[in-house]
Amino acid sequence: MFGPELDKFLAINRNSKIVFTNGCFDILHRGHVEYLNEAKSLGTVLIIGLNSDASVKRLKGPERPINSEQDRKFVLENLRSVDFVQIFNQDTPFELIKYIQPNVLVKGGDWSTDKIVGSDIVLSSGGIVKSLKFVNGFSTTNIINRVKAD
Repeated sequence: MFGPELDKFLAINRNSKIVFTNGCFDILHRGHVEYLNEAKSLGTVLIIGLNSDASVKRLKGPERPINSEQDRKFVLENLRSVDFVQIFNQDTPFELIKYIQPNVLVKGGDWSTDKIVGSDIVLSSGGIVKSLKFVNGFSTTNIINRVKAD
């Protein structure tokens, strides 16, 4: 359903503690990197569900994303904390989470654990759902607004 690369990664890492998170990661900034480092520390491998360009447009508006899905994927794949990036086209990563069955599901601190998509899947299989600390002052929207103001 999501491709042979994901299937191969999951087969190789079937005995690993898998951490999953998702997002647009349009303009990568310090807040993202700190968050992804913390996420990785909760397990053995970190998988990111990356919103496709079409999905970002539906969620963020017609002027987004700034960077293409392939460029965003490349940047994420080259961070030390990230082990695998899977692009998904849906508005939420629910189907991807159901497919991966991660041990740990995380989102940024602006999400309460009961609102994290897929938490029911992870909790029902004995996994952990966490809302990680939010790094104040860093957001893609703030960066875009600062650039537009200059």
